[in-house]
Amino acid sequence: MINLTKIILIVISIIFLTNIVSAQSINIYSHRQPYLLKPFLDAYTLKTGIKFKTVYSSKGLAQRLAAEGKNTKADMILTVDIGRLYRYQDLNLLASISSSILEEKIPSYLRSEDNTWFGLSKRTRVIAVSKNRVKSKAISTFEQLADTKWKGKICSRPGSHVYNRALMASIIAAHGKTKAIKWAKGLVNNLAKRPQGNDRSQIKSIFSGECDVAIINHYYFGKLTYSLNDEHRAWANSARIIFPNQGKNDRGAHVNISGGGIVKYSKNKEIAQKFLEYLVSDDAQKLYGEINFEYPINSNSLLPVKLKALGSFKEDSLPIQEIAKLAPAAQEIIDIVNW
Repeated sequence: MINLTKIILIVISIIFLTNIVSAQSINIYSHRQPYLLKPFLDAYTLKTGIKFKTVYSSKGLAQRLAAEGKNTKADMILTVDIGRLYRYQDLNLLASISSSILEEKIPSYLRSEDNTWFGLSKRTRVIAVSKNRVKSKAISTFEQLADTKWKGKICSRPGSHVYNRALMASIIAAHGKTKAIKWAKGLVNNLAKRPQGNDRSQIKSIFSGECDVAIINHYYFGKLTYSLNDEHRAWANSARIIFPNQGKNDRGAHVNISGGGIVKYSKNKEIAQKFLEYLVSDDAQKLYGEINFEYPINSNSLLPVKLKALGSFKEDSLPIQEIAKLAPAAQEIIDIVNW
């Protein structure tokens, strides 16, 4: 017959083991589409046994997390664009963590000064041009998009989109607000049509002859180039991409990031940090390139073959947080010039 002491010990053991099992899961709030995130989660579950629960939304997650406060079940946030990451930091929703792995792998200008958010992959804003209608070296900088020689030849998605707002912020950082306004006016005067659509549609507009030049994120060109859709490949084949501002004394191409952080009131900070560190490992960084044609956060990482074919580039080393700080001023200019 089992005595009372043994029964108590068995109950305590069951409770302890149950808590361990329940802790071996990570709850993620994600702005990234599920199909982009799933390969990373599956690979990590296979490697460690840790499971994931993911809440996906393109917007509203920061407000939800703020409302939940200490009662939140979220452990991590994963998102794209520095503006969104900065929003979580500004609302004091992220924990400051200490990780030699993250500090070693991620350049200081692509993570927060207080270690609350970290860049995990890079995307760059590039200039796409018609192979047939734009001569080689005819354009090499973002600044040249305001040159009157391109009047009626440029396509762009709306300036208020986070990608273009970040680009506008980088122009302010490089030249100051007055010159940035002048540049934005010149760009808008050169547009072939009203800003509309996504970055894929800008390449389609080059293919159709609506414009000769477009502003896009580099990975859209990669996706179209290697698409299984014949029409999409034809769009990409009509254009080539230029990494801007690559001159010896120039600042380099504007970059933005996908990134993440650990929720301030997470109940599983330790295992969430391990996953965050996994995302900057060689295996995960290779996945970013293979799945979405994103560049590794560390320029020393090897590029997958298809991403390498798109080219390498010198990047602007402006602290990415400055882009977020200048976003309101960038939006003001976008509104002024009606981009």
